[in-house]
Amino acid sequence: MRIKYLLFALSIFVAVSVSAQTKKKRTTPTATATATKTSTELPRPKLVVGIVVDQMRWDYLYRYYDRYQDNGFKRLLNEGYSCENTQVDYIPTVTAAGHTCIYTGSVPALTGIAGNDWIIQATGKGMYCTEDTTVQTVGSTSSAGKMSPRNLLTTTVTDELRLATNFRSKVIGIALKDRGGILPAGHTANAAYWFDDKTGNWITSTYYMSELPQWVKDFNDQKLAENYLKLDWNTLYPIDTYVQSTPDNTKYEGKFKGTDAPTLPVKTSALYKGNLGLIRSTPYGNTITLDLAIAAINAEKLGQNQATDFLAISLSSPDYIGHQFGINAVEIEDTYLRLDREIANFLVYLDAKVGKGNYTVFLTADHGAAHNTAFLNDNKIPAGVWDDGSVLKELNKALSDKYKSDRLVLSLNDYQVNLNYHDINAQKLNEEDIKKDCIAFLLKQPAVAFAVDMKKAESSAIPEALRKRIVNGYNIANSGEIQIILQPAWFTGHGSGDGGPTGTTHGTWNPYDNHIPLVFMGWGIKHGSTVREIHMTDIAPTVASLLHIQAPNSSIGQPIPEVLK
Repeated sequence: MRIKYLLFALSIFVAVSVSAQTKKKRTTPTATATATKTSTELPRPKLVVGIVVDQMRWDYLYRYYDRYQDNGFKRLLNEGYSCENTQVDYIPTVTAAGHTCIYTGSVPALTGIAGNDWIIQATGKGMYCTEDTTVQTVGSTSSAGKMSPRNLLTTTVTDELRLATNFRSKVIGIALKDRGGILPAGHTANAAYWFDDKTGNWITSTYYMSELPQWVKDFNDQKLAENYLKLDWNTLYPIDTYVQSTPDNTKYEGKFKGTDAPTLPVKTSALYKGNLGLIRSTPYGNTITLDLAIAAINAEKLGQNQATDFLAISLSSPDYIGHQFGINAVEIEDTYLRLDREIANFLVYLDAKVGKGNYTVFLTADHGAAHNTAFLNDNKIPAGVWDDGSVLKELNKALSDKYKSDRLVLSLNDYQVNLNYHDINAQKLNEEDIKKDCIAFLLKQPAVAFAVDMKKAESSAIPEALRKRIVNGYNIANSGEIQIILQPAWFTGHGSGDGGPTGTTHGTWNPYDNHIPLVFMGWGIKHGSTVREIHMTDIAPTVASLLHIQAPNSSIGQPIPEVLK
């Protein structure tokens, strides 16, 4: 009896306790609702900033490391996560394809952006990557604004953010180059802005809007391009401290028009009259781009809205400067020392405006660049310039002798053989025979390592790394039929001087072109680094995972798990 009594008493106690707890919960509905809302709120940064440095080799992170200040590149490395072995997945390694890949997680085979420009195989007509004759320039009377993302066949991670937030997120793209601002911003962007050489204004197109916002008009009214060029280009530090560079006056560098030698200082104040586009080839191009980025954040209240905003910035000037001077010039070292300071100031601004820890930033590049071939030869390293213009003439002559048609190959642009299908079809010639003859001719060229039929790349006797890049880069509508692979350190020339080729270029599969920096920092990002192979196509899905949104609709990359908290 006693045991039954104790069990009965215990059951009464438990029932009373449960009832009391239930009543207690029911008397605090507000607290419960608040807790539920907080626990289901989707965590995202307030702002994502993508920074693409045009033509930034991976080793620039370390080549000048001891000269960088603490809050620029060093801060990104020391607070963020660096993917030290990030590779481009395709060829050709050029600006438009690179910016597209970064933001789509995809490759030219799928995106349609087969290069900066290409030949439409069905018609034989040329096409520029962002060309759009159906739109008009906004902000200038020039034709530089007749651009849009219409040639891009896929979504970007910025598009996916807009879709995921029912278009409440703001997305803006900014770059001196139209393609550097338009392609990352995607199809649904609120705006993309690029630089107009004719007026010195930042412009856009009617694809986005019919009139520039007042804040952009006010920015243009400051005439910053002219003001910066009036400052001239001097070295940031005493020139004898630039020990990572060749002497300032070498035969490897291209000089500015109107100057006697490729040396600093450059009197840009005397050179820019009627040519405000000169700012592209100076570090001030980076400065004015980041100035506009800050103005956009302030005016559009980026990072201060309920939904996550996205600012896509491309810094184009390093590409212009690299092409002109090469990668070992004082001008390049000075450009990166100045850029380091610019990035430091920009990050400090973001800390104050958006809040440290409230934004995510990533920095990468669209491609790298090669050493100047004359510089390599002078240092006993095999290298050379491939004269594709002369080869094209010789190839067409050889084909003409056999097929009695004067121009069966339209172009060797981007190291690809573009066939003249109009003439081939009109004369009922055999395409396969022509391709075989082209390949046989090209393989006799000393500079050519491989000439690969794009449609048969998978079965070609070439290294797997090359095979994959050819397949990924081949867009059936916009790419040539044969991919030409040159010997290492051989490429088509850029500039020319009395001592041989000047400056440098890019576009190949080699590490100097396809090994790019990739550093994430800020909200949701771990600190650390990895040397495992990462792909350019992995950037967009990693950002998508960070934001809890769908990856772009043609993405073939994978999220980088080490990066994310």
